[in-house]
Parts: sequence; structure tokens; C-alpha cells
Amino acid sequence: MGSILVIEDEKGILGLIEAALVHFGHRVETAQDGQEGIRKFDRGSFDMVITDCVMPEVNGEGVLQHIRSSSRHRTPIIGMSGTPWLLQGTGFDLVLAKPFPLNQLVDSVRTLSQAVMVSEAAA
Repeated sequence: MGSILVIEDEKGILGLIEAALVHFGHRVETAQDGQEGIRKFDRGSFDMVITDCVMPEVNGEGVLQHIRSSSRHRTPIIGMSGTPWLLQGTGFDLVLAKPFPLNQLVDSVRTLSQAVMVSEAAA
């Protein structure tokens, strides 16, 4: 499975997401805020980014804009938000409404990964 960067400022939620993704075979790196997430993204190589949208300083949309303006702008990004309707049309590949069951997250990662593989094969 792929390498995923998870950005979430609530440690408990971050730990749960990390554990679920690792359980299903993903390599996971975590960041506790948007600035740390951007630094890790710039230094690392990730197949996907999952980010909370409401964080202090650099929020999820800031992370999104940074990635979309980078050389790896096609990296799939899942946004997590308690107000997902505010994120329609912002450029996230998928938005999950908090709170969500962990199996929904795992299924979303699988579905998005498969969609990326299909589009890369077609290109």
C-alpha cells in the first residue's frame, strides 16, 4: 500500500487515524499542524495527504494550496471537516465530514488510490 501523510492537530484523532491506516498496510507519517505537514510534504514522498481543515496558523486549505502549487500538485488530498459543505469546489479530491467511522476513511483511501491508479494507467 501507499505512503500517507496525515495532518491533524488533535492528538487523539491523529493516533486513531494513524493506527487504522497502519492496520490496513499503509505507511503513515503524521504532523500535528499545517506548517509541520507542509515541511514533511516538501521533504518526503507521499502517495496521499489527509488533512484536517480547521487548524491554527496554516489550515487545511493552506496545505491544499501549497501542495497544488508544488511540483507534486497531483497528489491526492482528503480534507476532514465538521463543516464539509464549506469545502465544496476548493480542490480537495475528497472531503470527509467529521465525525466519521474509521472504516469510511479506509474505504475512501482505497477508492481514491484505485482512481489514481486507473487515471495513471490511462495516461
